[in-house]
Amino acid sequence: MPRLTLEVPAGAAGQRADAFLAQAVPDLSRAAAQKLLESGLVTQNGEKVRKNLRLCGGEQLEVERPPARESRLVAQDMALDIVYEDSDVIVINKPRGMVVHPAAGHEDGTLVNALLAHCGGSLSGIGGEKRPGIVHRIDKDTSGLLIVAKNDAAHQNLSQQLKSRTLSRVYDAVVIGCPREMQGVIDAPVGRSPRDRKKMAVTPQGRRAVTHYQVKAQYEGYAHVRCRLETGRTHQIRVHMAYIGHPVAGDPLYGPKNDRTGLGGQCLHARELSFVHPATGELVHVSCPLPEYFTQFLKKISRGEWYEEV
Repeated sequence: MPRLTLEVPAGAAGQRADAFLAQAVPDLSRAAAQKLLESGLVTQNGEKVRKNLRLCGGEQLEVERPPARESRLVAQDMALDIVYEDSDVIVINKPRGMVVHPAAGHEDGTLVNALLAHCGGSLSGIGGEKRPGIVHRIDKDTSGLLIVAKNDAAHQNLSQQLKSRTLSRVYDAVVIGCPREMQGVIDAPVGRSPRDRKKMAVTPQGRRAVTHYQVKAQYEGYAHVRCRLETGRTHQIRVHMAYIGHPVAGDPLYGPKNDRTGLGGQCLHARELSFVHPATGELVHVSCPLPEYFTQFLKKISRGEWYEEV
């Protein structure tokens, strides 16, 4: 079982053990860190460390990580729109409606199933049995670019880039109404909604979330905006745009209940990705065009065929 020794710096004094681990280990999420702590796989001087332990600085933590389990997922030969690929990473233009990884109700037909068929055994195991290679996710009904790691070293490197914000992600969206400011920054913490556990929300208990937006075009009742993520919280753009009063058009969770767009899901597309290549150190920039559902909706609203008030 792989073992990692971490020395807690003085600057981390007062920080919770789970939060420190999530920051100190590149490919470890807060939830995964909590699981390691709860399983007794993090120790100090042979004693189990509690996840809510407040660190003092100067401690030495021993972290054991269970090896990735052999995947029992089925490889499925499905068409993939590959935008970039080499021996370390692959970037996919995910179609709208495709689930990224298996979950309850979606055991197959996912992007992971397709990647297993395309890449064979060349996917990192860090994401876990059901998420091999997956560095970050986009929602089922969000289309666009997603980067996947083919080996553990690439996965660790890209995960660290997500945390250090050298991996840049740009999205296009159609929102209801038009923000008063043509460009701006939404800096509001996002966490699980206290009212509905299926949703995220801007909440003081959430983690810091920052979205930069720019209005590209205005229509009657709508606007085409471009968003750059500074952080990557679950549903961040959808939550943030709804928070400022301009939810993403067609959004079933954060938009108006009487949706009349006919979109059948949020009009949100991951159009650009920039990252430092984990092996070469070179900057890689990839982009993909707007999909048909997006461009068709822009045509409809440009002709004034759709109008909706919040």
